[in-house]
Amino acid sequence: MKRKSALLCGNGLMGVGMIMMLGGLACSVLNQLPQLHFTPLVAHSAVMGIFIGALLWVAGARMGGHERISDRYWWHRRFDARCRRSGHR
Repeated sequence: MKRKSALLCGNGLMGVGMIMMLGGLACSVLNQLPQLHFTPLVAHSAVMGIFIGALLWVAGARMGGHERISDRYWWHRRFDARCRRSGHR
């Protein structure tokens, strides 16, 4: 897959994942209202939608190359000796 198409596909998956997470969250919150009578299948599907949306988000970030930057900074802050202040005194 070319870089541009991988970036577009990754961003699309991230967008679908975000929409799925927000929809699942909204459905889970609306399930708590006593006026709305959701079936147990819809209630469980809403919670499952949050997790599937998160997986799509992570897969899209991986495919689009967005995870490298945050992982690199996370690694530097915690484990790279060159970036710690305690060793520079």
